[in-house]
Amino acid sequence: MKDDSLKDFVADQLRGLAGLEARAMFGGYGLYANGKFFGLLLKGRLYFRTDAATRAAYSERGMKPFRPRDNQELSRYWEVPADVIEDAAQLEAWARGAIEAVGK
Repeated sequence: MKDDSLKDFVADQLRGLAGLEARAMFGGYGLYANGKFFGLLLKGRLYFRTDAATRAAYSERGMKPFRPRDNQELSRYWEVPADVIEDAAQLEAWARGAIEAVGK
């Protein structure tokens, strides 16, 4: 899915989040809620911020951390499973977990 169409879809799915913004960055988009950077959209993939409490849910689903380059891994951001993206209530719950992980 192209980043612009994914951005629009994710924004619609997360319409219940207060202060949601998608700001252009690195050829994709950064996701913010009330100024907190909690996710990013890049190359047709959605990544959310994780912490020790939320990371297991991503790993158990076979998802991987964000790798901007082959030799670099940002282990705080993990790819969101497609079935979660499709389910607005579940996506919002995962997004709220990502927002809570900011600053930990």
